[in-house]
Amino acid sequence: IACSTKPWSLPPKQACIFAASSVDAPLGRTASASLPVAARKPSKNGWKPMAYKIFEPSTRACDTPRRGRKNILPMSKPVADSRDHVIAFFCVSLNPAIDTRLVLNEFRTGRVNRVSEVHRTPGGKAAHVAMALRGLGANPRWIGFCGGSTGNELLAGLGPLQIETISVPTVQDTRVNLEIVDSRGEVTEILEPGGMIAQSEWCEFQRICSNEFQRTTGGKVVIISGSQPPGVPAEGYASLVNSAHSAGCHAFIDSSGPPLAKALASGPDFVKINREEAESVTETAIKDPASAARAARKLLACGAKSTAISLGDRGLVGIQGHDEPAIHAWTAPLRAKSTVGCGDSALAGFAFATATGLSFERSLALAVACGAANCLATLPARITQEDVSRIEQSVRVERI
Repeated sequence: IACSTKPWSLPPKQACIFAASSVDAPLGRTASASLPVAARKPSKNGWKPMAYKIFEPSTRACDTPRRGRKNILPMSKPVADSRDHVIAFFCVSLNPAIDTRLVLNEFRTGRVNRVSEVHRTPGGKAAHVAMALRGLGANPRWIGFCGGSTGNELLAGLGPLQIETISVPTVQDTRVNLEIVDSRGEVTEILEPGGMIAQSEWCEFQRICSNEFQRTTGGKVVIISGSQPPGVPAEGYASLVNSAHSAGCHAFIDSSGPPLAKALASGPDFVKINREEAESVTETAIKDPASAARAARKLLACGAKSTAISLGDRGLVGIQGHDEPAIHAWTAPLRAKSTVGCGDSALAGFAFATATGLSFERSLALAVACGAANCLATLPARITQEDVSRIEQSVRVERI
């Protein structure tokens, strides 16, 4: 997308990370002419040491397009190297949770079910995004409401994962979500709604977010994901997008319903939602990548600057701007241990790739690889660099 201001509002000395040669450089592109020679030197193994490691995907175009498909795009090589700069990722959660995963052989309603494994982990979409970013080597900050013993448990769980937490107290206990996984990989989720947030608590949340966004310099990405709890106005996410933009941050959204509709009007830089959420907000039936592309263009018309729609095991369909072609990125489906966290991992991969200077196509490719890697993870969003790197080799990207 063409930006009316400098893409990331970076100081001149940090321009080597992002497109610095033009104020109209598209999101995720890099001006190689502006980079020092050292920054353009490729890594031997695809990983570069820095304050955190930078993942350089190596997606290859398929040699022969599938019948009935348009040309598969060649992947341009990345030229940015943020070795000397740290990108700040803020993962914002209004409705976090403790995830309880029950693993059993076969789940039958109306019967006694014996559980073989129990896992309690920090949850909520923003926590999953933060975990996936950490798996890629980033140092994300998690900002969210926390209350009661479950809130303390959530913070205690994020600490060992080396995720910095900024909690906003609430009198309501942090909710608990239940995930039932059987031996076939089928998942049943039972989600609590979250406790009522007082107006004073919401005001404090906004104040803390604004302060955190403002006090950090350099490249900044705010990722707002998940549902809104009762008590937060429908405009809640829209106000956070505005706060992020005021602080010079890029704002990414993954939500649904009225909060998503309101947030779209605030002009988020990127919106990643799934098929069902896209059908609801655009009133478009999505049956294939082509219909997903039509829905994605409606999201742009609603205010998103760029967008991607998840089609599950059929990958992602994304559009970078009104005048850009739709892009379909996909890989071969994997046998999933659980699909919980796949969308969050994909969003983390896209944010990470874009923030480190990769093109829109490369960013979608890494997003697909991260989402697929989550299928192999033992717990939601616990992706590994090794899985992502291996899967990313097989990702295909094409114009629709």
